[in-house]
Amino acid sequence: MGSSLAVRRARAEDAAEMARVHVRCWQETYRGLMPDALLDDPGLPAARERFWTAALTDERYHENRAAVAERDGELVGVAMSGPPLDAAAAWARQLYVLYVYAADHGTGAGQALLEAVVDPGEPAALWVADPNPRAQAFYRKHGFVADGTAQIEDGVREIRMVRTSGHTR
Repeated sequence: MGSSLAVRRARAEDAAEMARVHVRCWQETYRGLMPDALLDDPGLPAARERFWTAALTDERYHENRAAVAERDGELVGVAMSGPPLDAAAAWARQLYVLYVYAADHGTGAGQALLEAVVDPGEPAALWVADPNPRAQAFYRKHGFVADGTAQIEDGVREIRMVRTSGHTR
């Protein structure tokens, strides 16, 4: 990975490529955790493209922050945060999406995307697959801790991790 990485704000015209990254990352990360029928559904890319198009253009999501990581003109990661769904939450942001191609793990892409959508000093929360030790360790490195809350989403057990105060490296 000698080429340079650039992180920028996502644009509406990125939706199709963001969907491809999202689907491929799901396939790389969740194979064996999510049903193959879901991961290999031929309609999944179009569904994710609709998701990203709405996230980037619909006024309902105007408080969201979305970013992409590019290497040599190709998207290699996506991230999005927004206000928490629970208005009574003790944190200001929720990280909804952070995916980076497996080949780009350890390159700084994940950290740059996280910092692009959640300020390092900002209290935040996220849901992460369990088991997913690599991702959980990444989030711990950035000040997040499991708070004991779990849920099942798309057939996958997830745990909530929160950062109640700012994190500095």
